[in-house]
Amino acid sequence: MSDHPIFKDIQRDIDENAVVLFMKGSPNFPQCGFSAAVVQVLNHFGVDFKGINVLDSDELRQGIKEFSNWPTIPQLYIKGEFIGGCDIVREMATNGELVKMLQDKGISINS
Repeated sequence: MSDHPIFKDIQRDIDENAVVLFMKGSPNFPQCGFSAAVVQVLNHFGVDFKGINVLDSDELRQGIKEFSNWPTIPQLYIKGEFIGGCDIVREMATNGELVKMLQDKGISINS
């Protein structure tokens, strides 16, 4: 992994929070439709998560893409594991994989 200074901050957020969503805007005020869709999925299942606004910093916005080697935002991490973006999260929510993963990782949900 690169020595990019922002990577340390990203890794700390992932390590310190069971569920982290790197997104445009905040959970209460998403600033793109894809971020809003992932927030909606997580809220639907009652998942407690930390939303990190990548619009606060160009370094963070670019750094998270390099960190994950994933070109788009939002990006969801569960217990340190990169899950994916909006389409992946929605598909996992629809087919039941997301609930199973959350339960397997000990994340409480409203089922």
